[in-house]
Amino acid sequence: MREGAASSVQGGGEVSLVEVFVSAQGEGPEVGRTTVFVRFGGCDLRCRWCDSPGTWRVSPGFRVEQAPGSEDFEEHANPANLSWLLDQIDGLAPTPSTWVSLTGGEPLLQPAAVEVLARGLADRGRRVYLETHGLHKEALERCVDFVDLVSMDWKLASDVQPGPDMEWPRGLDFHAAHAAFLDVARRGAGAVYVKLVLTTSTQVDEFDAMLDCLASVSRDVPLVLQPVTPVRGVASVPEPGKLLQWLARAEARLSDVRLIPQTHPIYGVL
Repeated sequence: MREGAASSVQGGGEVSLVEVFVSAQGEGPEVGRTTVFVRFGGCDLRCRWCDSPGTWRVSPGFRVEQAPGSEDFEEHANPANLSWLLDQIDGLAPTPSTWVSLTGGEPLLQPAAVEVLARGLADRGRRVYLETHGLHKEALERCVDFVDLVSMDWKLASDVQPGPDMEWPRGLDFHAAHAAFLDVARRGAGAVYVKLVLTTSTQVDEFDAMLDCLASVSRDVPLVLQPVTPVRGVASVPEPGKLLQWLARAEARLSDVRLIPQTHPIYGVL
């Protein structure tokens, strides 16, 4: 978040959620850090390996954990008032340095809510962590100045399809769309990293095209290669030798590449 970017929340507003809870970050370079997760409802992509399909559609209600680590949840009806939500987050975040993750689903399908929430969190000195599939550049432009870290998934076209009743532009170039999004993120947010899920179906040509496109924006943006987690119908993961080959291939083009699996299934969070 750029110094001086925060401003007061005006007019409240509402957001559709799935849940709000406290856990340890389970993936990426901040893995293991205590995080308040604010999970938005609704997503416009269907990834074969998605570990949270319950977030694909907006639900009638959502739940909020009552105290950090309590696993005691209170049910509420959607949509949530954003001023009320900010107070709930304050009560759950144990320290000012605790990350607040805006995740989903896809948060940027509700751009006005993300903007108001990110501004409000910035006003309260909270660290804002935006987890997104990295395709809605215009929505990011509304809130990027109030985001400390953008976690951007780089989707390979062979792994995803539009959600029901969602129409992507004909012939959408995922690589070009991701590159445009990344350029906004790295210029406006405090920091950004890219995450790519590796499966047994990952293709060399798509992988290399992703690397070339990412390098054309910046060779220095961290890339996290994440082996797919064998849950929810995913039967197999890439062999260790293959994962190390992908790592070496990426390191030949980029300056900061890390191979990091998901850890949150270990402590029961999916």
